[in-house]
Amino acid sequence: MPDGPFLEREAFDENMRSKEVSEDPLFYAIVDRRTRLAVGRAALMRIDPQNRVIEVGNIMYTLALQRTRGATEAMYLLARYVFEDLGYRRYEWKCNALNEPSRRAALRLGFSFEGIFRQHMIVKGRNRDTAWFSMLDSEWPARKREFERWLDGSNFDSQGLQKTPLNPRI
Repeated sequence: MPDGPFLEREAFDENMRSKEVSEDPLFYAIVDRRTRLAVGRAALMRIDPQNRVIEVGNIMYTLALQRTRGATEAMYLLARYVFEDLGYRRYEWKCNALNEPSRRAALRLGFSFEGIFRQHMIVKGRNRDTAWFSMLDSEWPARKREFERWLDGSNFDSQGLQKTPLNPRI
């Protein structure tokens, strides 16, 4: 067996083991109910129980999950867990300000844009501006109703296409 792929596999396995034991970020596998295969991951991170603030991030969807009802359901389930089970008051989403798909996703999911933190980080030797979004506990009941309306089977046609968007404001 060549060294290259073997070493890559070892690095991958070690990365997965580190995620498994991490408490912040706290990683969740997104599993397809039908196939029972992992189709993505997301993490709750920057966990601040004293101020009851938490961020969702490190989101990775496989092609099988991207742009599906399951992708939206995964984000709904995490938000519901954060607000209803953990009792947090602020749920955050942050991304590279240049990442338009992530910014659109945050808005579609009901997060409010708060602004750009300029030169927030250095990534690969370059300045990174970060777009910040949040959802508050006071907003959650309305967002929850929007999610549940959208996820309801009556919102999808026989091909599984949505009839009405999750967030018609965008």
